[in-house]
Amino acid sequence: MELKETLAASFLAFEHESSTDIDSAVHDKRSAAFTRFEKKGFPTKQNEDWKYTNISKILKKNYSVFFKHETELDHKQVKPYFVPGIESYKLVFVDGVFNSFLSETTHDGADICVLSSALQKQKYKTVLSNNFDELAKEGGSLSDLNTAFASEGAYIHIPKGTVVSKPIQIVNITSGNNPDLLIQPRNLVVVGESAQVEIIERHQSLGGEQNFTNTVTEIFVGSNANVSYYKVQNDRQDANLIDSTYVSQQRDSVCSLFTFSFGGNITRNNLSFKHEGSNIESNMNGLSILEGKQHVDNHTTMHHMQPNCESNEWYKGLYDEKSTGVFNGKVIVDEIAQKTNAFQQNDSILLSDSADINSKPQLEIFADDVKCSHGCTIGQLDQNALFYMQSRGIPKKEAQALLMYAFTADVLKDVKIPALKTLISLQIAEKLGVDLGFNL
Repeated sequence: MELKETLAASFLAFEHESSTDIDSAVHDKRSAAFTRFEKKGFPTKQNEDWKYTNISKILKKNYSVFFKHETELDHKQVKPYFVPGIESYKLVFVDGVFNSFLSETTHDGADICVLSSALQKQKYKTVLSNNFDELAKEGGSLSDLNTAFASEGAYIHIPKGTVVSKPIQIVNITSGNNPDLLIQPRNLVVVGESAQVEIIERHQSLGGEQNFTNTVTEIFVGSNANVSYYKVQNDRQDANLIDSTYVSQQRDSVCSLFTFSFGGNITRNNLSFKHEGSNIESNMNGLSILEGKQHVDNHTTMHHMQPNCESNEWYKGLYDEKSTGVFNGKVIVDEIAQKTNAFQQNDSILLSDSADINSKPQLEIFADDVKCSHGCTIGQLDQNALFYMQSRGIPKKEAQALLMYAFTADVLKDVKIPALKTLISLQIAEKLGVDLGFNL
């Protein structure tokens, strides 16, 4: 039986098990999403948006959406995947299932809890009906597949005027005890007017066979709100991740999203921003450091729909051995979106003759009073700078690492959580194989 047929049978069983959800509209949205998925099927290289990312190999397994063995983990096993040295709320999921023992949730001033709980309580019905799948339904077939089976993930609702005092960490653990498991976390983040929140998300495999995670996050940023969202992707070499994030911003809001891709087999980051008010600021920063046969695809869309808005997008990559990077960034400026200021840049360094990068920055401008720029650079380390550093007594390996480390600085400089910035700096140094003795 092919995977698509297996999923069709699983969907009927899943809907039967999910019949206790309070919000019947969620059931309707699930059914509509699975119908769309059946019509579209899995993406292939014949789809223009997936031209450089082939996921056919990872779809050959007959994945199950239901885990067979419940896995108990202790804090010691999970602790390495938290950002150290900070107080935070924690949402930990093991094989797609919420683990309350390892988590710290709250309903004091804000709802920082789990989607499965929110789906069964009347008081969350309005937020779910108004927001669930309102953005993701415009995405691709894998987002539809996630919606069809959506039941577990982070549910974060920050009311008007609330400033969350500490970051929220979302950690998705794959234990390895459930082979051929298709894990589909679904996160819903609704941030009210003039509210503020910082969120850190991580996916981590502990061992076992190759896994496949298909995650979707919807973020609604209210008027004058401020959201910082950090994705740390430093998984095992056999992990596969499709990560789709959809952001809707209202007037005078600021949303910054950072993506750090250091590990995994195939990683695809779909990121879509929509400006639904004026005077909005959006920031997208990404950094990839790859080796072996790793593949990372950053696919972004920035849609300016209202005037007087600003977007900044800067993705950088270091590619070694036979690794492959993809950047496909599109900025759309509607006719009404006058006075738009949009910046988009993709810079890549190839450290090996066998490494590859496919870069396609794009602008679609329908307004005439705008300031928009885009570009990409692809090259190697500066040999003159390398020679100069060696002539001053710095060994070649350390000199190369120092140049590469400096190359990453523009992406890291706007990280607002010092402990996270230190952690990312250490991960970069580890990937480069040196101890530089300082942090960015």
